[in-house]
Amino acid sequence: MIEKTARALRPVDFAGDAQVVARRLIGATLLVDGVGGIIVETEAYDREDPASHSFSGPTVRNQAMFGPPGRAYVYRSYGIHWCLNFVCREEGHGAGVLIRAFEPTAGIARMRAMRGLDDLRLLCSGPGKLGQALSITSNLNGCRLDRQPFRVLAAPAGVEVVAGPRIGISRAMEVPWRFGLAGSRFLSARFG
Repeated sequence: MIEKTARALRPVDFAGDAQVVARRLIGATLLVDGVGGIIVETEAYDREDPASHSFSGPTVRNQAMFGPPGRAYVYRSYGIHWCLNFVCREEGHGAGVLIRAFEPTAGIARMRAMRGLDDLRLLCSGPGKLGQALSITSNLNGCRLDRQPFRVLAAPAGVEVVAGPRIGISRAMEVPWRFGLAGSRFLSARFG
């Protein structure tokens, strides 16, 4: 269920360090065209981080990551899956938060149709699955998160967050910038 009194996040809410924003996003609600759920897993990336797409500076592919905070950075992983990131820090820095998983709460029938899958737990338990369920494409790259089709609502107070090393990368794997909702069954992988 979507919290009716939750505050919509604004660009200023994404202006901090990626790892701080990534932690704060746990328990937040993400909707794209009214479809989505509660964010249960994120990963932070920063320009100083060798695992980040921004590490080598701006390119045509990663330009949105260097844009103003509160924008979407969308990229294709392994040439197959569209992945959604939220741009952080000041314009020109190159930091972001990968949305790794969420608990589906709105538009579940549409997500099931997009994924061809009924299992609610597996519907959005990974960045590629999430991208497919939300119909994420490059058309959303650079779009503001405080305008349609996006709606991002602040997490409620008291959310218990766990942290650990990021997964699915080959550099800086030990950096503990993966965050998750404690006890969630909708994570892409368990925490240590």
